[in-house]
Formats: sequence, C-alpha cells, structure tokens
Amino acid sequence: MFVERTAEESEQRVNDGRLWEEFCDQLKLAGSIITRDGAPSGPLDRAEGYRYLSRMLRAALETFVENSDPLAPSLGRVVHETAKMGADNPDNRYFNAPLRGDRDYVIRGNRGSVHYLAFATQVGHYGKGGGMPPTGYIEAKDMAFEPDGSFELIISRQRHPGNWLPMTDETGTLIIRQTFLDHANEVPAELQLGLLDEAARPSPLTPQRIDQGLSQSSALVLGAAALFASWAEGFQAHTNQLPEFSAETSRAFGGDPNITYYHSYWRLEADQALVIETPVPECDAWNFQLNNHWMESLDYRYFTIHVNKHTASYEPDGSVRIVVAHVDPGHPNWINTCGHDRGTMCFRWVRAASTPQPRTRVVTLAELAAELQRPA
Repeated sequence: MFVERTAEESEQRVNDGRLWEEFCDQLKLAGSIITRDGAPSGPLDRAEGYRYLSRMLRAALETFVENSDPLAPSLGRVVHETAKMGADNPDNRYFNAPLRGDRDYVIRGNRGSVHYLAFATQVGHYGKGGGMPPTGYIEAKDMAFEPDGSFELIISRQRHPGNWLPMTDETGTLIIRQTFLDHANEVPAELQLGLLDEAARPSPLTPQRIDQGLSQSSALVLGAAALFASWAEGFQAHTNQLPEFSAETSRAFGGDPNITYYHSYWRLEADQALVIETPVPECDAWNFQLNNHWMESLDYRYFTIHVNKHTASYEPDGSVRIVVAHVDPGHPNWINTCGHDRGTMCFRWVRAASTPQPRTRVVTLAELAAELQRPA
C-alpha cells in the first residue's frame, strides 16, 4: 500500500536503502498472486501472469517516475497494446497525465474523426489505491470545435467560458478516452497538454519524489494484480454467463459512467463453443472482448479477439450473435481464443437506450455447425 511520507522520511529511506528494499518486497509479493490458490496452474496462464506483472511495472515506472510531474505534464499511456489491465478495451486509446488541484491546465489539439472522445479528471493516482472517483467529465459531443476541428479545453477548479473540464483540490489524474469503431479509417485526436498561464518548469528530482515514484509503482503492480485477480476469481461463479457488473464499483475504479459493463469468466473444452446472442438497442457503441485470466485483452494486433458495432455482422432481425471458439466455425463474428482454454470476458453497451442482458450458451462444435447450416 502506498504511504505518504515527509521529505525528511524519504531522505532517510534513500540514504539507508529502505525504499529499494520495500520496492522489491512489494514486487515479490505481487509475484505470489500468480501462484496463489484460485489462480490457474497451466504453463500458458502462469507465463502470461509473470509477463503481466512486468508489463505493469514498465507502465508504472513510466508513469510515476518518468512522467509524474504535474508542473511539466505530458500525456502518457498506462494501458496500451503491450501494457494491459482491467479488461482494457481494444477499441480505446487511453491517455493519462498527472494534475495538481491548485493549477490550471489546457489541452489544445484537433478533434480528428475518432468516434468517441471523452476527458475526465479523477481523485488520486493509479498507484495510491483506494479507488479513483471522478471529479470532472466532458465529452466531445458537448464541446465546441472550430471548422477545422481544432479546439481548446480548460481544466480548472473555477468555471471557464467555452470548453471546460472541472477538477477539485483532490484531483490528481487526467484520463482521456478515444473510442474507435472503424480503426482503419477513423483519425485519432491530436492532443497537447500544458499549464494554462505558466510555462512548464520541471520540479527538481528529490529523495521524496523518487521515494514516492517507486512506492507508487510497486503499489500499482501489487494492487492492480491483487484486485483484478480477485475479480477474475469471483467471475468464475458465473462462468460462461454475462451478468451486469456493478455500476458503483465500475465508477469507483474509473469506469466510464456512460457504459454498462458485463464482466465474467469463460472456459471451453476443445470441442466446445460459447454462443452470445443479444438484441442490439439504439446506442452510441457496443463491443465484446475476450481476455486472459489476468483480465488482459488478448492480442488484438494480430487476432480477432473482439467485435464492435461497426465490425459485427448482424442477424436478419438486427440482433447479433457472437461465437467464441478455439477454431474458426465459419461464423463472421468468430472470437479467437488464441490457444487459451479459459479467461475473462467483457461486453459493453455505450450510451444505450436500453441495456438488454446478453444471452449465452455453450454448444459443441458439431451442434454449432448444424445450427449454422440451417436456413435463417
């Protein structure tokens, strides 16, 4: 757990080496999550578990040691193609930056053509634990843009005319989500973050900053690994089903308030398929994704492990059927398990007029083949 320390305490910890010992101890403790009771024991799951910890550590050090100064903020990516956690959305490009509640900031850039663009401020930081409830939120549909797509967004405690993202004294983090439907053709937003009325002036490196940075880094690795492992273990109570996830829990951990989530666990034998069927309401977006046990999305760079509103093929009545299987069953909405026999999964409705419960059923590949051959 992250602990705030005084400058004098941090200086002593740097001098006697305790900060490094505790950093390593936290990482060692995180490693025990991979082998604890309830974790899968297969070699693929274990190997991915240790890679997962290394990925989180890499992202944490970039965030809390290299890009931790709110007086010289820049946009970074804690979560991306090779650093994943918490059922990271393959349709999203996430950015984050440190903020201070007693400063004003500005984002300048161009809207691009990405389907969905949203900005949020949140309490605290990823590595401090205790959740990250929102302190402000605005999305592109509520903003004004110039004809060429350029814009300016002020981030401050006091209301500003024009585009304004609120924050409070407790704000510590900026989160930006860009959601794509058509990855091949949509243009991402161009974004630059800076202080509003002053030039960036990096704070000097101090024992307190490096103590805090390393403590937050190890706390993120341990905390996120423990949290999402516990979620995955809990999801096994409704394996191969998709119940609605708690909206309160989602918001507490930084989930988008416009999204209804369905988190669960999946497990399939070699000759089985998981069929997911649902009517599709009027909505801004939806998607389904497959993850490993550690709640990392599978490798969407090379394999079809998710489907969304744009990429899906629909049934004649407008509903959608998704098929999760180890081999291609000849269905256009096939989700590849990428050699896994278990893991977590997530379905999302985004700004939906209604939120129908996705129906699930497990069938054999032979049963599925016969079903797909029948006329609609």
